[in-house]
Amino acid sequence: MRYILTLTLGLICISQMSFAQNHTSGEQKPYIEVTGKAEKKIIPDEIYLSITIKERTSGKDEISVEEQEIKLRQALTDLNIPLDLLAVADAQADYIKVKWTKKDVISQNEYELKLTSAKQVAAVFSKLDEIKIDNAYISKVSHSKIKELRKEVNIEAIKNAKSKADYLLAAIGQQTGTALIINERNSESGDYYRIENRLKTSANFSRETAALNEKSIGAIVFKKIKLEALIYVKFEIKDIK
Repeated sequence: MRYILTLTLGLICISQMSFAQNHTSGEQKPYIEVTGKAEKKIIPDEIYLSITIKERTSGKDEISVEEQEIKLRQALTDLNIPLDLLAVADAQADYIKVKWTKKDVISQNEYELKLTSAKQVAAVFSKLDEIKIDNAYISKVSHSKIKELRKEVNIEAIKNAKSKADYLLAAIGQQTGTALIINERNSESGDYYRIENRLKTSANFSRETAALNEKSIGAIVFKKIKLEALIYVKFEIKDIK
């Protein structure tokens, strides 16, 4: 029994020594750590407007949500904007109690309108002023090929990491080997493209966009979306034979 116990302990010690040697040997492999960076700026071609239509009064007349929606759809048709780009954000009308008058109820509908250019945005805000719909703002901007463009930036970043490792090692007469670790270090969130400043009316739009957007003579140009990629790579240093 004592012999078996001694043999078992001996095998465990040999196994642990073997693991430690292999582990140490693996850690002693020479390597280089680099970070590749890339960025791309793109003009948004998806601009989302949030529009809220409420019941309102004009003199003694009450103007319903349905009447205003008809005017909105006609305004978009006049601007050659397809009506299928206008979607009801809330399928059921919300109801708001007016406490300081009678216990009446005001109905409202929320819509989302997808546009493709700053020129369209300016034209739509102008039309909204004409038909007296003043509760509208830009909710977010994006690009129709955002996923493909993000891939391109990531590929460029990892290529830049490889290029950096190549020239650094070449300076000391060595070569880049196999990539041991690749780690994407992007910090962008899902709300990266959201514009926090809500522009309530076309008057506010023309006044406040000076702070948010780049401008050219006679036209409004949205600030470009900036895509960034930061990729860390650990390369093995190849032996030159």
